[in-house]
Amino acid sequence: MALTDLGAALLRTLDPETAHRAAILALRALPLPAARADDPLLATRVAGLSLPNPLGLAAGLDKNGEALRGLSRLGFGFVECGSVTPRPQPGNPRPRLFRLSEDRAVINRMGFNNAGLEAFAARLARRPAAAVIGANLGANKDTEDKAADYVAGLKRLKGLADYVTVNVSSPNTPGLRDLQGRAALDDLLGRLAEARAGDPTPVFLKIAPDLTGAEIGLIVEAALDHRIDGLIVSNTTLDRPDSLRSPQRNEAGGLSGAPLRARAMAALRAASEVSAGRLPLIAVGGVDSGAEAYARIRAGASAVQVYSALVFEGPGLVGRIKRDLAARLRADGFSTVGEAVGTGR
Repeated sequence: MALTDLGAALLRTLDPETAHRAAILALRALPLPAARADDPLLATRVAGLSLPNPLGLAAGLDKNGEALRGLSRLGFGFVECGSVTPRPQPGNPRPRLFRLSEDRAVINRMGFNNAGLEAFAARLARRPAAAVIGANLGANKDTEDKAADYVAGLKRLKGLADYVTVNVSSPNTPGLRDLQGRAALDDLLGRLAEARAGDPTPVFLKIAPDLTGAEIGLIVEAALDHRIDGLIVSNTTLDRPDSLRSPQRNEAGGLSGAPLRARAMAALRAASEVSAGRLPLIAVGGVDSGAEAYARIRAGASAVQVYSALVFEGPGLVGRIKRDLAARLRADGFSTVGEAVGTGR
């Protein structure tokens, strides 16, 4: 992975959004070799999905499903693309993506920029068959009935993705996070349950890290009531820790990367405490090492996702996390990932 890590270092010399686009083009065009076979210890199951390892790519890198073949060859156990909205939209004005190198963090206010559901579905129809691919759904900025946008996405992508994530936690679409309130969430999840009747595709709900423990508890219970298959904990934060040093620390948008770690872990622990093993959890936010991945698993996550850390570490991070995670599992006497889930609660 040395060459791809070198490429990532070169991309960091470009402005963030130009680098992001260049990375997608490279992943589409380069004939990347297949990743090494995973350590059998890392094979696991989450919500009925068989994963070769529990390390996934979080949504946001490949919003339009353009580079799934390249991404699937980097060693991830699963790859989540999107967020996609029913109609194409340009997103917020540039600049809207900021690399906080001093803090190993990213701030984005992209605003669900994407080419729309039809282009997304066409690409998913040509996806690599062997990879586990998830589709992250969003709502258009100017849609009044945002629940209807999620229903439309779920219906259109039926049979095209291995799982679907309902993203109600992006801070960059006005009114979206309001869907995490119990009444609005019951309406949304009820309509999704009706739309997915008879479809076995797992549906996950992605929540914000800026919720209180009580709010997370209500979301967990709503998810259980409406037979949601799992929670992704969590999205970017609106919080700005005092520890931030970058001159761009006060840019508007969602903060991700290392400074999100503690808040994301707290949200995971709150969800794990309430769900008590009844609902699979996928942890994301500040995961940048095997030690952190293992900590999230022991805190209750069945799988973890990375994104911002790749900006600073390059694709070689995927293999490093997996090797370290397998070593830590073995050192503590676990023979499967599942055995370790929740043992540190």
